[in-house]
Amino acid sequence: MFASDPVAVFAAVFATLYAAHQVGDHWIQSQHQATCKGAPGWSGRIACIAHVVTYTATAAAALTVVGVLLGLSLPVGQTVAGLLVSAVSHYVIDRRVPLRRLADWLGKDPTWLERGGGLYALDQSAHVGFLFAAALVVAA
Repeated sequence: MFASDPVAVFAAVFATLYAAHQVGDHWIQSQHQATCKGAPGWSGRIACIAHVVTYTATAAAALTVVGVLLGLSLPVGQTVAGLLVSAVSHYVIDRRVPLRRLADWLGKDPTWLERGGGLYALDQSAHVGFLFAAALVVAA
């Protein structure tokens, strides 16, 4: 049956998480969260946590709708684990320092990072990579 085929579940979950990412990271995120989530100290941490909560709620709602409408078998434990992979990785990436340190370690051009959209590109590609991992966790 389609609803329990792990390949179909993975494909549906990844597509859903990707769409939810686009909505949660760009439409749902408040301007305050976007501006402050990478700031040092507790104000930055709290802004980032608030963003991750709304982002994860967007993903959970999307998975629920897709699961119901398509009749997908989404085990609760695996789905929660996949959402945790997404949430924790999203927090770490959006705090900026780990992402910037990795970019520097890999020798990414500082001008491209700061003025050429490089940090945003690395941010988004890292998120998508972890969405792939999250979908594997849900479907495995």
